[in-house]
Amino acid sequence: MAKKSITMEINETLQNIFREVFKDPELLIHPEMTANEVDNWDSITHLVMISQVEETFGIRLKLKELIKLKNVGDLIQLLNEKKSA
Repeated sequence: MAKKSITMEINETLQNIFREVFKDPELLIHPEMTANEVDNWDSITHLVMISQVEETFGIRLKLKELIKLKNVGDLIQLLNEKKSA
């Protein structure tokens, strides 16, 4: 069996976080996804989601990194960079 790429693992883990935080077991994330596409994605759930991401991946995201994020794809790319560092 082929080893999963880091990006695939990040994507799967992130999808599980999104499903849990936004209480939607059918939620499918994609790189272009923004907060406007997800029910219940407000400032509070955004903070909860970022906190879950940090805890799950064992990283800390800086405010300047968070401000640059425009969509889920940007978050996946940032997590790839952090995991590769």
